[in-house]
Amino acid sequence: MSFWYLIGIALGLAMDAFAVSVAAGIRVTKLDAGHVARLALSFGFFQFLMPVIGWLVGRGLSRWIEAFDHWVAFGLLAFVGGKMLWESFRSAECETKDPTRGWMLLTLAIATSIDALAVGLSLAVLDVSIWVPSVIIGVVAALLSALGALFGSRLGCRFGVWAERFGALVLIGIGIRILVDHLT
Repeated sequence: MSFWYLIGIALGLAMDAFAVSVAAGIRVTKLDAGHVARLALSFGFFQFLMPVIGWLVGRGLSRWIEAFDHWVAFGLLAFVGGKMLWESFRSAECETKDPTRGWMLLTLAIATSIDALAVGLSLAVLDVSIWVPSVIIGVVAALLSALGALFGSRLGCRFGVWAERFGALVLIGIGIRILVDHLT
């Protein structure tokens, strides 16, 4: 498998993490290095880990996981996006809960890396070693997550509640896209 092919896969997988990081950057009032590091490391780690898990699960269980992975990703992203949307209507203030901490960060990291699990399953079927692809996928996701958070912070309070609503709709849209892609 060529390096450029792996970069293409990694970029495709990292787009969800990038979009979620933009939304997170919008929600954080004063983005600092800690926020960016938590997003980048969490998304990068789970984008690295999920292909490894998918690869280890391998050939025997791939049919069972493929049957519901898209529903899990959709549910998690719709829940988090819906919660963000709900909160945007409840408060017109710029300060919101920090999405770079706790359960919300864990939920977002898992939800955006479900597709990477499927890539790991595919690589197992193709009998490809998982380590180099997983490292590339994780590093690209971490870099794009950091860039997304920085970009989102530039939008920040200038767009106020509308930016938060847009970020929530992006999360819900990603969940719908994952669901539609897998159902068609």
